[in-house]
Amino acid sequence: MRSGSGTLTGVVLAPYATRPRAQAAAPPARPSALARAGWFPWLPVWLAFGIGLWFALPVEPGPLAYALAGVTVLGGLGAWWRVPRLAESGALPWAMSDGFRLAGLALAVAAAGFAVAGIRSAQVAAPILGWRYHGPIEGRLVEVDRSARDRIRLTLDQVALRDLAPSRTPRRVRLSLGEEGVATPIPPPGTRVMTTGYLGPPPGPAAPGSFDFRRQAWFEGLGAIGYTRNPVMVAEPSVGGAQMWLQRLRQRMSLAMQQAIGGQEGAVASALMTGDRSGIAEATNAVMRDANLYHIVSISGLHMSMLAGFIYGALRIALSALSAATGRGAGRPVHKLAAGVALAAAAFYMALSDGGVATERAFVMIAVMLGAIIVDRRAISLRTVALAALILLVLSPEALTQPGFQMSFAATVGLILSAGPWSRVSPRVPRLLRPVAMLLLSSAVAGFATAPLAAAHFNRMSEYGLLANLLAVPLMGAVVMPGGVIAALLAPVGFAQPALWIMGIGTGLMLDIARFISGLHGAVSTVPSPPGAVIPLLGLGGVLLALGGGGLGLPHGMVRGIGAAVLTLAMALWLTATRPALLIAAEADAVGLLTPAGRTMSKPKGGSFAVATWLAEDGDIASSEAAGNRAGWSGPAGVRTAQLPNGRTVVHLTGKGAEDALAATCKNGGVVVAAIDDRPRGSGERVPSRGAAQGQGGSAGTAKAAIDWKSAANVTRTGNKEGSNKEARSRGRDTSAGAEKQIADCQRIDLNSLRLTGAVAISADGSMRTVRDAAGDRPWSGRAKNARPRFADLQFRRGGRVQATPDKTYSDSSTRKAIPRGQDQEANGSLSPGQRGPDQQAGGRAE
Repeated sequence: MRSGSGTLTGVVLAPYATRPRAQAAAPPARPSALARAGWFPWLPVWLAFGIGLWFALPVEPGPLAYALAGVTVLGGLGAWWRVPRLAESGALPWAMSDGFRLAGLALAVAAAGFAVAGIRSAQVAAPILGWRYHGPIEGRLVEVDRSARDRIRLTLDQVALRDLAPSRTPRRVRLSLGEEGVATPIPPPGTRVMTTGYLGPPPGPAAPGSFDFRRQAWFEGLGAIGYTRNPVMVAEPSVGGAQMWLQRLRQRMSLAMQQAIGGQEGAVASALMTGDRSGIAEATNAVMRDANLYHIVSISGLHMSMLAGFIYGALRIALSALSAATGRGAGRPVHKLAAGVALAAAAFYMALSDGGVATERAFVMIAVMLGAIIVDRRAISLRTVALAALILLVLSPEALTQPGFQMSFAATVGLILSAGPWSRVSPRVPRLLRPVAMLLLSSAVAGFATAPLAAAHFNRMSEYGLLANLLAVPLMGAVVMPGGVIAALLAPVGFAQPALWIMGIGTGLMLDIARFISGLHGAVSTVPSPPGAVIPLLGLGGVLLALGGGGLGLPHGMVRGIGAAVLTLAMALWLTATRPALLIAAEADAVGLLTPAGRTMSKPKGGSFAVATWLAEDGDIASSEAAGNRAGWSGPAGVRTAQLPNGRTVVHLTGKGAEDALAATCKNGGVVVAAIDDRPRGSGERVPSRGAAQGQGGSAGTAKAAIDWKSAANVTRTGNKEGSNKEARSRGRDTSAGAEKQIADCQRIDLNSLRLTGAVAISADGSMRTVRDAAGDRPWSGRAKNARPRFADLQFRRGGRVQATPDKTYSDSSTRKAIPRGQDQEANGSLSPGQRGPDQQAGGRAE
């Protein structure tokens, strides 16, 4: 490698590439393999390995783990620095030195990724509301968006809740507005608002292994979600610095575009230019997803490159024409000026759209490329992508787990790798057909690269997505984005309307295309969710195929063969995976049994969000009502009965008679799912919510003890058994020892146990897995100080009977009003589905 190449490799390795032999007997000096091949693209891969290891741990790493990571970083860097000197002295063969250096660098970067993830988690740590709260809510409005049920949502920071100390108050809360709240105008960002509403902790997964919104909420600083049916009032006028000013500008621009264009065309145009999707109806989102066009309304590389490219090209042409017309400025680097203006416009576009993984990744790539133009250097594409990945992973390690990050980089790397073959083939393509052929190739490559990830994350595939993109993307580049840029330039002088009219025509045609494609027969196909190991294996196999042995000194064929084998293993695991035979919702309001005809629900209504998630992860397109009407369950509405594949009986008890029916149905070792909460509620007791209690603290046996006893537990409160017996006698139930033994003849799963375990999955062989098992003891899985269950609070007595002692953590001198169950389900159901983030919905899941 030439030392003047300007690459990081040349700067770091030039001293070693030209160093003479230290001893006459030493082997002849030669350039390092690292200098002969680019290793820089491997840095984000190694960093991602360490970050992925941190997220995969079932428990929170302690000081010893971070100390070990620090030692590994120092040791790896020491090997990177010391090995060449050992090779020069003859103590180590040159043939081995490169391998040792690579291993040291890889270990150091991976350990750094592990530490970076831990540091990031500590930085965002904030209180999580540990109970259901009803009362006054006050805070500063920072974001307005829309839920999956077409409800406007407000995100507040600087939150104040009644009788709650600031040290225990969530940093951010999110409120879904009812009709009363929407009826009043939404104040601008930065305004301090107040209302009365319901709050609870972020809900847990709908099933073990499902998407865990709590982790995303943890890194967003979101400590509670809820809703209000009251008007939102202004407590203080809008204040704030540059960030709030940008948010207010964004809202004003969005509102002006929606009013000028009108309808969903205006809402889509606003989303393209400002990132504000609050005006897009869920029906529009649905057709865009079904047509594989949802990425259009998520600001990413497509939008950033179109905007920057249009500004750069237009300004360069204008400056060149001006120079030719006036005879001035000849020989001046107008392309550098154009690149600088385009870079500034891209930065403003990113800030205005409020960022996001795809937007930040695109900006980094655009910045590197335009910067290369400014300094007269050539940007290497794969290194540009690697640099973008490094920056994003260091700043936001949690992005690695998000579909938007994975799909964005998969598509970008695929497009870059296809550029070489296209450059060799394109001269043979007729000039007029080249744009069409290039568009076809880029759409096919991006779709092929992201299809497995989209299917794994969202359980659906758009069959005609390639056709939709071939029709819609040219409209974006030729009509919509140029119209938006021209409108922004003309808005200060009041002439934006013609450009907005043209932009509206373009977005209207895109929506027509989406409606047409989504209406075709078989436009969407579904697939079941893969096991947890599949997505990491897909990523690893894809990286090995893409990079080969570049920078590793290994044969490309061998490395790519290993990558193909890894991808084959991932697909084999996916195709041979089986879904749970029985799924139990965390609220005990839905139970789903897998049958040859598909999953059948114990009742047509109840647990709508959980049921919709189960069906999607089964790869089932049936609605919740249709699944509830399938055969498999029998009995009256409040006492539904079915059979597991291993012959065990499953009974789902709901309604007012559930507690009375328990004694008659709990027998023969069956499974009884009872929507019963028999905890005594004393005055002033805080009721820990399910989201706060799932999978917290203590040992793994703490949560599972509530379910996994040999003879099912009759959960009572120590010191309150007499009161419980009195209540039972008043209802006419037998409280004798014989009746108590009858209760112990089944496996009882009720609200008390589900409060500790979360949703439950039972396989065909009878093995059980809970959300707590899948989530482990991590800070986002509900380890709030004010709602942490302790192992000492569960005592095992007399043949498996569990008696729970009162948890003083849940008691307080102030009174908290519990959310009524129906309203609590409404809050969680309306807010939970759409928590993956805007850029992560591009794969098609109804968020």
